[in-house]
Amino acid sequence: MTTRTSTRRANTRCYGRGARAGATAVEFAIVAPVFFTVVFAMFEFSRVNVLRHTADNAAYEAARVAMVPGATAGDAVAEANRLMGVVGARGVRVAVDPPSLGPATRQVTVSVEVPMSENSLVVSRFTNNATLRSESTLRTERVESR
Repeated sequence: MTTRTSTRRANTRCYGRGARAGATAVEFAIVAPVFFTVVFAMFEFSRVNVLRHTADNAAYEAARVAMVPGATAGDAVAEANRLMGVVGARGVRVAVDPPSLGPATRQVTVSVEVPMSENSLVVSRFTNNATLRSESTLRTERVESR
């Protein structure tokens, strides 16, 4: 019986934790790049989603500002830039059509463009050349005088 017990202990030492210590490091080295790439992609696409929804909202709210009597295209641009600034968007381009709002203006279109190359969180590899574009058109509340 003594021989059998000592043989089991020798086998346990050979195939125990000590023999697999390097296997964990090798498995981590294989899995880590894939795991971190997926995590970084999740952050990046979450940021894209936030920017897309904020650009939609900024275009709509800017068009609402521009549709009331007495508003100017500059007011609409300022509102869109304010809303995009809340999420820290950089390089935002806002355009108002028509650029000059008067009593005869029937509708206002505001477009917001966000270049993804300037708004990347992690690396711009996932969204390098993309541009988010949102547009909103509303009828104005101006009344033509006769």
